Amino acid sequence: MSHAHAEGNAIESLERTTLEGKNKILGFWVFLGAEVVIFGTLFAAHIGLRNEVNFSVSGADIFSLPIVAIMTALLLTSSMTSVMAIQAMHRHDTKGIAVWLAITVLLALGFLCLEIYEFYHYVHEYGFNIQESPFSTTFYVLVGCHGVHVAVGIIWISLLIGQLFKKGLTVVTAPKIYVASLYWHFIDVVWVFIFTVVYLMGKVG
Repeated sequence: MSHAHAEGNAIESLERTTLEGKNKILGFWVFLGAEVVIFGTLFAAHIGLRNEVNFSVSGADIFSLPIVAIMTALLLTSSMTSVMAIQAMHRHDTKGIAVWLAITVLLALGFLCLEIYEFYHYVHEYGFNIQESPFSTTFYVLVGCHGVHVAVGIIWISLLIGQLFKKGLTVVTAPKIYVASLYWHFIDVVWVFIFTVVYLMGKVG
């Protein structure tokens, strides 16, 4: 009876943990819906005010597409490496998951460093700060908001790598990795829109 009782508790615990994982994923989709609304509002504001430069510089004057292209390549590659991490998870390859997530973090750090350099360059080379014009305000708020999300993702994935080494791949850690991958894909999709709407449209005027 004691063995049967213990086995029953183990099954119940597994079912509860699996249900919690599903709830986390469902809750995260709700969170992404709210994020879509936030970024949609920021995009709308930028599109509406992108020509309001107040006799200051415009995007066509300052944007450097080669740097932005490198940033885009880094972020899109990091999306691919996060997919590789999920594939490793399906193979129950804990080491492979950690390696691909670590590469994702390194690529994201490269992107973030370039974005910080880009902001620094705009401010010191052109005096293009957040208060310069309605265009500059919407630019820094939109792109900066995305940068903050990238930084959060870096911290999040780094903590997951630590959990993976400490606890291994379990029914608790696996949903967290999956959710983090969803978040990262969302960040990449947002950047594709930023690259198109902010930089390409800004460059052509």
